[in-house]
Amino acid sequence: MANLDLLNSSSALNDTAWAAAVPSSIKTTAGAAQAALTATTGQASMGQSDFLKLFTTQLTMQDPTDPVKNEAFVAQLAQFSQLEATTNMATSLSDLSTTLSSSQMTNAASLIGTQVSVPDGPAILTSGTPVNATISLPNGADGVTLNVYDSTGALVSTQTAGAQTAGDMNFSWNGQDDAGNALPSGTYRFAASAVSNGATTNPTVSTLASVTGVTQKSDKSMWLTVTGGKSIALSTVTQVYQ
Repeated sequence: MANLDLLNSSSALNDTAWAAAVPSSIKTTAGAAQAALTATTGQASMGQSDFLKLFTTQLTMQDPTDPVKNEAFVAQLAQFSQLEATTNMATSLSDLSTTLSSSQMTNAASLIGTQVSVPDGPAILTSGTPVNATISLPNGADGVTLNVYDSTGALVSTQTAGAQTAGDMNFSWNGQDDAGNALPSGTYRFAASAVSNGATTNPTVSTLASVTGVTQKSDKSMWLTVTGGKSIALSTVTQVYQ
């Protein structure tokens, strides 16, 4: 009587076909194993528990005069152990991912109340306190122009600067318009243009903004909400201030 070989798919197929040809009144190792698997899953695919049920059914229904060979038995046990180890590893990795996500949320929450450098972020003017910002000039510039716009989009101030070396250009806006009048507290926006070798570019202006909230997206990425309502990815933050 043939034995079911779990390690040989072609043999398993032959056993299945052979079991189908044998009268139903005769019990076979292949037939019993196939019935156990189908009863458990409803289809010829299995997981860890299905593998164990199929394996024990094979041992129960094997022909005493032609038992499973030692080599095949050991190989099947090794296959089961490997499946169990893989399943446990997947569970451990899932738990680790959950733990890391929680830790990341805790760490990001500690930034609430601090100030971070926000590319193209809002310029928050409070009681005439100067607003500091940075213009990124990786190639330097022959001249730089900074425009300040209010919440309605109206241009309220323009500042110019001469030649700049490559790197970050720091500047401070005093909260006044071009006529020297103090502007009301509120949210403003900076926009810069730089001229280099006759070409004009619009470099990124980064401002400081306070972190007011933290959000974790569906892809597990962390985002910070800052004053002015803007959201930025935590991965883009390069500077943090108390």
